[in-house]
Amino acid sequence: ARSIFGFFSKKNTSHIRINKFKKCTTNRKNSNEEMLKNSMNFAPLLLLQLLLIAIAVQYSTADESFDVRQHLSTVSRYGIVKDIADDSFVPSLNLDQCTPIHLNLVARHGTRAPTKKRIRELEAFAVRLEVLVRDVKEQKQSLDKIPAWLMGWNSPWKGKGTGGELISEGEDELYHLGIRVREQFPSLFSEEYHPAIYSIKATQVPRASASAVAFGMGLFSGKGKLGPGGHRAFAVTSESRASDTVLRFHDCCQSYKDFRRSQEPTVKKLKEPILDEITHELVTQYGLNFTKQDVSSLWFLCKQEASLLNITNQACSLFSPAEVSLLEWADDLELFILKGYGNSLNYRMGVPLLEDVIQSMEQAIKAKEEGYAPASYEKARLRFAHAETLLPFSCLIGLFLKESEFELIQREQTLQYPPKPPKTRNWRGNLVAPFAGNNMLVLYSCTSDNSSKYFVRVLHNERPIPIPGCNGSDSCPFEVFKERIAAPHLKHDYNSLCNVNSEQEKKDSSPSMFSQMFGWIFSQRNSDAPTQKVEL
Repeated sequence: ARSIFGFFSKKNTSHIRINKFKKCTTNRKNSNEEMLKNSMNFAPLLLLQLLLIAIAVQYSTADESFDVRQHLSTVSRYGIVKDIADDSFVPSLNLDQCTPIHLNLVARHGTRAPTKKRIRELEAFAVRLEVLVRDVKEQKQSLDKIPAWLMGWNSPWKGKGTGGELISEGEDELYHLGIRVREQFPSLFSEEYHPAIYSIKATQVPRASASAVAFGMGLFSGKGKLGPGGHRAFAVTSESRASDTVLRFHDCCQSYKDFRRSQEPTVKKLKEPILDEITHELVTQYGLNFTKQDVSSLWFLCKQEASLLNITNQACSLFSPAEVSLLEWADDLELFILKGYGNSLNYRMGVPLLEDVIQSMEQAIKAKEEGYAPASYEKARLRFAHAETLLPFSCLIGLFLKESEFELIQREQTLQYPPKPPKTRNWRGNLVAPFAGNNMLVLYSCTSDNSSKYFVRVLHNERPIPIPGCNGSDSCPFEVFKERIAAPHLKHDYNSLCNVNSEQEKKDSSPSMFSQMFGWIFSQRNSDAPTQKVEL
């Protein structure tokens, strides 16, 4: 990663930027009306420039090193960001006389390749870059300002006919996560494997099921007789993609799909000023006629190169640390609005998953109370899905909130957007849902004199995390967790939230012979049309 001072030696300094702004405005007409109009037009741009300067000053006063891989929102690799934590939080110490009796895991799949749709976009972007460079040549301008890598660039995924699969780095993330979970909770994973004791579930998307397999290989390594690693076979089950309301509730919820479509223009408008300013800077710096869409593509390429290939000296080097921070914030803002606390439907549609978690803990308590034999009841329920699963679940249990904000969502009131840098924020995509990001809810049985016998502890990315619903502790009595955190959400019905019944009625209504015929014709014609949805 390049230093802040290197950035300022290459980029325009804030002094030059402001002088350019003054020169631009003083060359306008001198009438008061015209000057007022121009100042109103340039005010947002000036504010954004000042914001960039403030962020740059913040970084220049801190460590000179800047690892862009820690600022890639949900495209962040698990190993790069999992140890970034709030050092001020002190985990609770009240579980010394407690034993874990059950574990719930909700995990995102590991690092994956770009999807087929994105691969095509990158191939088209390579052609676009050729055009930009050719324009400079045709205008007989100097090529000195253009980075060498950019001339003749081809996508690393060029010609790849498939996409979205779990890559070797993702396999490694889940495999070692499985090993660490077993080491952290040896008493839970001491039993001989049986699918009724260790339930492993994944969505039908291959990268999720592959992640479950990699995790299981780590979790049960040395427990079998297969190969030199002592592996053993284990079961991974999946529900149909069309009806998986526990792990793919977002895909079965028509109300959410409608809401997301309605909010996309708002998100685009909120991100535009950032892209406008950075586009202006890149055009000035490199002499290429970049558009906002080009800058958006460069940022996507930066994230893919840095996360998947550990390349930070190409697309990522075009952006200063201050610009990276703003682009990261724009991604996090989109995540907040469309998949997080921006609307209660984003997470309320996850109530089937929350119900499943609560039910599993109640069953474990019943087994403990009634003295079931250790190898006769479930000890862990392990789930592997997507960011669209992990994010809503984190919101349902109130993670990344202040206690005052937790009270707001309990009353179904909206929260403010995450603040722009240089202000700090809890909602960061690289922490909330990186590749292989996970939540573990561990149920403990306690023998102390406490009035409560069972406690729930929450770990996010393997670290204890404060739960606002538990007065800021990382654990609280199961009954408190159930009544204060889960109950306000569980009073909502998934089918009612998502208009499932009305949608089913539409599907069940019998179409006419002609509509069936025309529907078949056009479905064949459009069968190769790319979907607009991008799943994380």
